[in-house]
Order: sequence, then structure tokens, then C-alpha cells
Amino acid sequence: MKICVLMKQVPDKDSSIKISMDNLSIDESIVSFTTNESDAYALEEALQIKEKTNGEVVICTFGKDSAIQVVKDGLAKGADRAIFINNKDKENLDVLSIGKIISKKLIDEKFDLILSGLQSDDDGNSQLGLIISELLNTSHGSLVMGTEINGNESIKVKRELENGWFQWSKLDLPASLSIQSGINTPRYASLKGIMAMKKKTIDKFTIDELGCSEINSKVNLEQIYIPQKSKTTDYIDGSPTEIAEKLVDIFKNEIKVLG
Repeated sequence: MKICVLMKQVPDKDSSIKISMDNLSIDESIVSFTTNESDAYALEEALQIKEKTNGEVVICTFGKDSAIQVVKDGLAKGADRAIFINNKDKENLDVLSIGKIISKKLIDEKFDLILSGLQSDDDGNSQLGLIISELLNTSHGSLVMGTEINGNESIKVKRELENGWFQWSKLDLPASLSIQSGINTPRYASLKGIMAMKKKTIDKFTIDELGCSEINSKVNLEQIYIPQKSKTTDYIDGSPTEIAEKLVDIFKNEIKVLG
């Protein structure tokens, strides 16, 4: 079985975050980076499936030069090879654009399974696995808390529902799975694994080399800021009709929750 794991580099949760002077990014000089938490669980699940099926695990990472460390960590834990797509030339891409770029490379690989973390610790879109599934025309399972391989044709997944309920679903292969944190216990890289990592293949690509230079984000980043804690109370008086009109105006023009 051929398995791909999408892994992302994110700021460490314990890092001190400082916003850059342009208010469009964070100051990366004082931030330490790590592997996205749920992606680590996705890798472990892929490695366990590999051990049961004598398969192959390939890491795919989309990020800046520093994100190569995420790839190396994954290879040291047992992945067989890696695909690294460098995005140093395009900043602030939306998740759909990222999905299109990654899919451009994955479509040639013909993976049986594509595993990704449920969400990233920085953007938290929770959409990449589903977008990949749509672009590659595969089945999809989200909030996955367990897997059972049924030969080479299908896979059973345990999905987390509301109020502590779970549901087992059967998916045809190929499939894209969004893995929930806590599905397993991620392993540490062994000394043997770290030494073996140095001999494993990392195929590197740029966005232009994949023919994706024309892909542009549909979302614009205007400002990053730390929310200010404040409380105000506004009193609205008048007739019920006047109060309703004032509320609609506030929702539209001040809070902007109505179109």
C-alpha cells in the first residue's frame, strides 16, 4: 500500500509570538518551529498501516526552506522518502491554492491513502484533506480516530461524532483521511532511524516547476493583530421597529455579521 502523509511546519505553542512591523506576519527570528501536532499523529497512523501491509510511506511538505526539518524528522521516524515543495516565492496562499499545488504533484504518484492532520495549529482551516480529496477524486473521512485495512480495495475508519459518539464507515480506496489528535501514540526517532534518514530520498520542487505559477490566493491578508480586551454596553431605545432597525444597522455596518 502506497501512503502519503501531508505534514506542515508551525510555530511552537510555547514560543513567544511577536508581530512584525508591517502587521502582515510574525517575527520568525524569535520563534521556534515544530511539526504540526495532528500531522504527527497522521504519520504514526501511516507507519502502523505500513507495518501491517508492507507498504510505503511518503511525506509531502509544502513550506519555506526551514520546513525541511519536518521532512527529516518524519524520515527519521520511519517514512521511506519525501516530497518537499518550496513556497518561498508565494506568501499567504489560501488553503484552496495550497491544495491545488500539492495535488498537482500527488496526482502522478497514485497514492492509495493520503493522510493529513485534522487542522494546523497556526491557520486551523481543517479543509486541506477534504480539498485534496475533491481535487484527486478520492473518498474522504474526517475526524478519524481509528483505521482498519480491508485488502487493497477499501478501508474502515472510526470517525468522531458529537457528544462522545463514534461511527465506523467503509471507504473505497484511494481515500483521503483527516486524522484527529489522540488516535495513537506517536513514536520518537531512534538513533538507527536518524542515521538511516541521511540516505533517504527527498525530492524537491518549486511552485514554478510544478506548473503552478499562475495559482493566486483568493484571500487577502490585511492585518495581523492581537485582540484588545475591552467591554462596552450600548443601550438602544425606541419602538420595537426602531430597535430592530438599529440592531440590523449595527450587525451590518459595525459587527459586519450580515451582508
